[in-house]
Amino acid sequence: MNVAHDRKFLDMFSLMIGILVGVVAGIYFLANYVANRGQTERLLQDAQYQRVVEERTAPAVKIALAGQDNTALAIAPNTGAERAGTAVTMPTSGAEVFQQVCVACHGQGIGGAPRVGDAAAWGGRVAKGKSTLYRHAIEGFKGEAGLMPPKGGRTDISDELIRAAVDQMIQASR
Repeated sequence: MNVAHDRKFLDMFSLMIGILVGVVAGIYFLANYVANRGQTERLLQDAQYQRVVEERTAPAVKIALAGQDNTALAIAPNTGAERAGTAVTMPTSGAEVFQQVCVACHGQGIGGAPRVGDAAAWGGRVAKGKSTLYRHAIEGFKGEAGLMPPKGGRTDISDELIRAAVDQMIQASR
């Protein structure tokens, strides 16, 4: 009698556990459905969400086609006010150009750049004449020791300010 009684108890216990699990799962799915109903529609109507989706799905490039209105493709001039998401002040003197641009490489001699203050490294370069140094600084230069990008990578800076920065580095390296 104990075996039959125990078997009946286990069957009823298993049935009750199964029913409870089913009820909990039903409540979970019902609550999830009620909570999310309409949320997708509200999200799709949100202006900020739409703007973010447009930015993420915008084409990487736009192509100008002959015979069509391509005015929307005009390239905005780089004012130098924004660079890599941070505000950058436009230099107004050779010293400021040196501090903002040139010191990145010429401060430590990175990429073969002659260090400011190293008269031996600058001696041969100065001997070629300032016009050569100006041209290399403005147009860029690839030498045996490394690469000098045009205007140190800041092509928005005027040629006059680049010349002033070169003069500043020459003066500090004598």
